[in-house]
Amino acid sequence: MAKIKSGFKGERAIVLPAFVVEQISNDVLGKELHITDIGYYPQAEFHYRERTKEEARQFVLIYCVKGNGWFELDGRHEEISEHQFFILPKEKAHKYGSTPKSPWTIYWVHFDGNKASFFANGFDKPTDISPNFNSRIEERLLLFEEIFGILSRGYSMNNIYYAITSFFHFLGSMKFLGEYRESGTSRDKNQNIIDEVIHFMCENIERKLTLADIANHVSLSASHLSALFQKKTGYSPLSYLIHLKIQKACHYLDFTDMKIIQICPKIGIEDPFYFTRIFTKTMGMSPSKYRNQKKG
Repeated sequence: MAKIKSGFKGERAIVLPAFVVEQISNDVLGKELHITDIGYYPQAEFHYRERTKEEARQFVLIYCVKGNGWFELDGRHEEISEHQFFILPKEKAHKYGSTPKSPWTIYWVHFDGNKASFFANGFDKPTDISPNFNSRIEERLLLFEEIFGILSRGYSMNNIYYAITSFFHFLGSMKFLGEYRESGTSRDKNQNIIDEVIHFMCENIERKLTLADIANHVSLSASHLSALFQKKTGYSPLSYLIHLKIQKACHYLDFTDMKIIQICPKIGIEDPFYFTRIFTKTMGMSPSKYRNQKKG
């Protein structure tokens, strides 16, 4: 069964036995692509690996979802940050590790096969997978969990085949990032527009956005956008924006000791009296009463 490593709190790792790797590397499917090691290290403080050319027998994929790290390859030192990945080629000496002040959280896979170099090509440098409204990052991580989960149940050929075919998809989601994101886009074009508008609102919550600003962002007229938005959400764009601002204000009231005059600029509202008025109208109570309520 699986060999589970230890060393970092919350870590999970599987190293496939040598006889299994030998078997699948000669299989009609496995010889094209197969996994030898796979794992997840959360906040991996002091994580460090160094391999000689002879020890680097597989390609190594490191996908950083939080924190910072680094790697060295071909005399280059590269810094890695959140939402970046890289793939180290096999048969090349390398080093990599976590940054002590901000240890990385990583998903990692060692893999090989005839098609491995195709997927690895061009990724021996930090590569961004920046989150946005259609990034599908959560779906990719769920796919990783499926691969890990099936391998943790043993090494029947059906399990191996499912892991390999899923790993093709996982690597494809990185190799063809744009196509992966586009393929997950809803067929309802109007819903995509509404999602983008809401994302734009959230990203610019501190600004005093006008309807024209929002409409220009999605290249629609203000009247067309208003009609679409009302149909999809039941609110006008500016009413929805006010709700988002009040939601953000509630966060500041709940988790900080900031005064209203300090919160207002954070949500793009200049007048504290106007803020108090719309907060009371939206939440049914004043900001001070809301802050004093027991919650949770």
